[in-house]
Amino acid sequence: MKAIMILLALIVTTSLSSCTTRIPAGYEGILINAYGNDKWVSSSTLVTGRVFYNPFSQDVISYPTFVQTKDYPDFQVSAKDGSMFTVDPTISYRIIPGSTPKVYEKYRKDIGELTSTVMFNYVKDSFRTVLNSYTTDEILYKRNEIEMKIAETLSGTAGPDGIVFEQITSGLQYPQTIVDAITAKNKAVQEAQRIENEVKITEANAKKRNIEAEAQANALVIQAKAEAEANRLRQQSLTVLLVQQQFIEKWNGVLPTYSEVPQLFKDISK
Repeated sequence: MKAIMILLALIVTTSLSSCTTRIPAGYEGILINAYGNDKWVSSSTLVTGRVFYNPFSQDVISYPTFVQTKDYPDFQVSAKDGSMFTVDPTISYRIIPGSTPKVYEKYRKDIGELTSTVMFNYVKDSFRTVLNSYTTDEILYKRNEIEMKIAETLSGTAGPDGIVFEQITSGLQYPQTIVDAITAKNKAVQEAQRIENEVKITEANAKKRNIEAEAQANALVIQAKAEAEANRLRQQSLTVLLVQQQFIEKWNGVLPTYSEVPQLFKDISK
């Protein structure tokens, strides 16, 4: 009986002192000392698979090595000249395989807390550092350059820890005063373009009327010249005999009276 009790005790002790966990694909597990207030990280990075550990003095934490995406709440950042801009950032980052012990040793947080707190603080600090060095006009016209510098700042902060930023979207929103100014400027440009187009249309219509008037005047000149030429030709053809012939054709048989003697034709040569 005593032997059986000893055997059972050994089995229970062995069971309690040896546990296993499985690290799924896309994750890395790290073995940590869970005893006492200070936790240390083992020198070995655990690969994907089944891991054996002592539950009394050890623990296993897993970190994903695939891309993490987080949409953070918006916050305000001031420009160099004091204008306030609103930033609504979204980031995508990942932990380089093999870097999980370093990440845990420095931050002592799981991936959810790391993303929500540490990364968010890094993002805010990077935006503030970069935007504080640009004026309002520069921020308006150099947005791509600014976002590249923010990405460089973030990479410089977390890169040495084995964290890579895949994508950063600023969601930068301009102050309302600037939005109103841009709207007014665009409206003024559109109005100027409209007036310019109207002037061009007016000029085109005037040119068209001038062309039509010139064509009409030329037509009248041509018509007048034609009529003058026709009159000249008619005058040349109006001889005395032609006039007398036309008179005879239209005569009604009654002789006109010149002085007191009736005669057919009056001597018009005198």
